[in-house]
Amino acid sequence: MTGNVTEHREELHDPAELGELERSILHIVWRRAEVTAEDVRASMEANDRPLKDSTIRTVLRRLEEKGYLTHTVDQRTFVYRPAEARRVVAGRAVKRILDWFCEGSVEDLLVGMVDSKVLDRKQLQRLADRIAASKKETR
Repeated sequence: MTGNVTEHREELHDPAELGELERSILHIVWRRAEVTAEDVRASMEANDRPLKDSTIRTVLRRLEEKGYLTHTVDQRTFVYRPAEARRVVAGRAVKRILDWFCEGSVEDLLVGMVDSKVLDRKQLQRLADRIAASKKETR
């Protein structure tokens, strides 16, 4: 492939401000790792959501401007890739929830997730085990 990778913006966009169409297209890019506008169009059409080519290109450009995507150019075709892993973006979204509803308390968030049955005790224990293992690796 030829072309330059676009610069990633320094300021981080708030994932909570993404629209439903932006989220749908971002999920396609994360699943496929790299896409063209035509790939996105075909995927949206396969999911009974046909969109105009100009709409898809506009959303891809906006996602890039917000720092979620980068692109290279392969013979005049823009090839888009995620600028950040899904986990990183999800982490930023959770941080926003922590700030909004839990005054920054991860403990309050996790207890709330258990209380509302989003996370069961077994999942919470697996998470605690992963954290403990991660701490051991960094020592």
